[in-house]
Amino acid sequence: MDIETGLFFAKMPQALPLYKMFAEKVLAEYPDVRIKIHKSQISFSNKHQFAFVWLPIRTMKNRPDIYIIVSFGLSYRLESPRIVEVAEPYPNRWTHHVIIQDKNEIDLELVNWIKEAYQFAMSK
Repeated sequence: MDIETGLFFAKMPQALPLYKMFAEKVLAEYPDVRIKIHKSQISFSNKHQFAFVWLPIRTMKNRPDIYIIVSFGLSYRLESPRIVEVAEPYPNRWTHHVIIQDKNEIDLELVNWIKEAYQFAMSK
């Protein structure tokens, strides 16, 4: 693990294995993806950013103690009980947020959403 990643997860080191598994799945599918660690999020990009991992800023009611949030962009609003929040920052650009608290949630459904987000970013 590099220093930047360690610093990013310093406040919630228990969430690091979730991030590692997510990043491994993305890189296995798209080895050319660039990962950049920012102050508040980790971005995954091809030509454009298409997925993000971030940690909760504060404790929230009815949320797990340890989790990451995976965000990704699509050209439409995705309907799923797994999506905890959706925003349309630009017309026909929908950002979806998914809480991941267990490695089992990094499943085929999530990987397919990320694949779609990757393709959407490539088409911009």
